[in-house]
Amino acid sequence: MTNRFATTGVTVAEKESTMNIYDLYHRMESNKVVLSFKGDVTSQLMSSILQIIEQRMDDLNEAPRLRKKVYNVLVECLQNLYHHIDEVPSETAKNGTDRSAIFMISLNPKGYSITTGNYILASRKSDFENKLERINSMDREELKRLYKEVLNSEERSDKGGGGLGMIDIARKTGNKLNYDFAPLNDEYAFFSLNINVEEQ
Repeated sequence: MTNRFATTGVTVAEKESTMNIYDLYHRMESNKVVLSFKGDVTSQLMSSILQIIEQRMDDLNEAPRLRKKVYNVLVECLQNLYHHIDEVPSETAKNGTDRSAIFMISLNPKGYSITTGNYILASRKSDFENKLERINSMDREELKRLYKEVLNSEERSDKGGGGLGMIDIARKTGNKLNYDFAPLNDEYAFFSLNINVEEQ
């Protein structure tokens, strides 16, 4: 059998790279990924993502209630990435630091799944995790009271908020915040968040 890759000058590494891309494409199709991104989150990018998702939901003829809920939760998730990414040292970044984040939105049987990931200082992990656990322990009425309490208090970080975005996500979806902290070293961890948004 003729080796097509050999006769066209394609190396084994290039062949494997092509196969890996196809495998990635297949996995994204299987997981019904609507949009994915890795890089620095800017205000321009946020606007573009929101426009793309709005158009995609319009193409899919999603119910107005679900569209509104997905859009609102998406705004909170993107703002969280924009405001709360911690920079980590990087030899490849031009300024010596890396503010990369990942973002993905996909279809699920009941609606949409929104997944984000970003770097966080290890020193912030404990306090952040306590806030997330507190949010997950509350029902809708308790979350409503907590939102007003934080909004009217002095509990604000130098990056804003005091956890308002996470509280609002939990309120809007009615679901628990699925999260994880992957330790990188003594100074940094990678925070991942998965949110399920359903019509009901």
